[in-house]
Amino acid sequence: MPKICSVGLGIPPYEISQIDTMNFVHQLFSKNVKDINRLIKVFENGDIRTRYFVKDMDWFKEDHTFAEKNKAFIEEAINLGIKAIENCLPAEEYGTIDAIFTVCTSGLATPSIEARIMNRMPFREDVKRIPIWGLGCAGGAAGLSRAYEYCLAFPQAKIIVLSIEICSLTFQKNDFSKSNLIGTSLFADGAACTLVVGDKCKELENVSKPIPTIYGTESRLMHDSLGVMGWDFKDDGMHVIFSKDIPTIVENWLQPNVESFLKKHQLKLTDISQFIAHPGGKKVVKAYEKALQLSPSKTADTREVLKQFGNMSSPTIFYVLKRIMDNDIKRKEWGLAIALGPGFSSEQLLMRWE
Repeated sequence: MPKICSVGLGIPPYEISQIDTMNFVHQLFSKNVKDINRLIKVFENGDIRTRYFVKDMDWFKEDHTFAEKNKAFIEEAINLGIKAIENCLPAEEYGTIDAIFTVCTSGLATPSIEARIMNRMPFREDVKRIPIWGLGCAGGAAGLSRAYEYCLAFPQAKIIVLSIEICSLTFQKNDFSKSNLIGTSLFADGAACTLVVGDKCKELENVSKPIPTIYGTESRLMHDSLGVMGWDFKDDGMHVIFSKDIPTIVENWLQPNVESFLKKHQLKLTDISQFIAHPGGKKVVKAYEKALQLSPSKTADTREVLKQFGNMSSPTIFYVLKRIMDNDIKRKEWGLAIALGPGFSSEQLLMRWE
């Protein structure tokens, strides 16, 4: 079965405390939002301490057109993607990569980001390029699932999943809606590169510690839920759609889907020792715990990533995965990776350390 060998992170240059972000937004919105003092508490109550952005705070004080924002997105996505790749792979291995899955939903680029990166790094000209767009927070897990399927078809393959999101550049300084305020309190920038190989790949000859082996995946779409989360495209750019009902949906919808998926592999929730969850936010993590009857220890890594980095959309699950992979996980331990995104949708992966 395909295996995950390594995860590299692309962390932006500007570390901003949640308190500084809160004060910035309060100053910006106070003249136009009547109950700003009540609503601003979402910044304090979200269990986020710091986040990372590609631009400093002064950049967000100015007005920018959609074109300006997207041009900045392309430039910064290339930089973060390169950083993540460099942290995942030694330079001498770039020429051994057979395919690149690029996951993104926070900007537009044609040619796609990996094509631009390939003009800056020595990948082979015949690398397969598979850009995936539009899956939002579920995109990282979905990209990993598609990489798993690729490696089943080509067991000698060595591929990378490159997940890049620059959420901050979608910030709308003149949108005084509650959705924009909540999104501004949660979302951040980041990238991750994950090396996935087939079980006949020579890369596995050098592996000395247990690593995650992917045993199966499942995608789910909830019908008639298009308005739960996503983007509303307007003349000035991308406006976030973020329903207050997301935690409730997670509580009611997730458990039967997870149990059904595990049952296909003759497993139960009690068999899962490593829980690799995309941290959509504090309330979503609590909804995971309630729906799946998880102890706080099972979500500790998810909470810590949320605290340090906020919600970076699709790359965030890889930050959680890296933390867990850096621990001493015993052989034959089962793990479940899960992320939720627009649609409303979920993506699950079953793993075992081998």
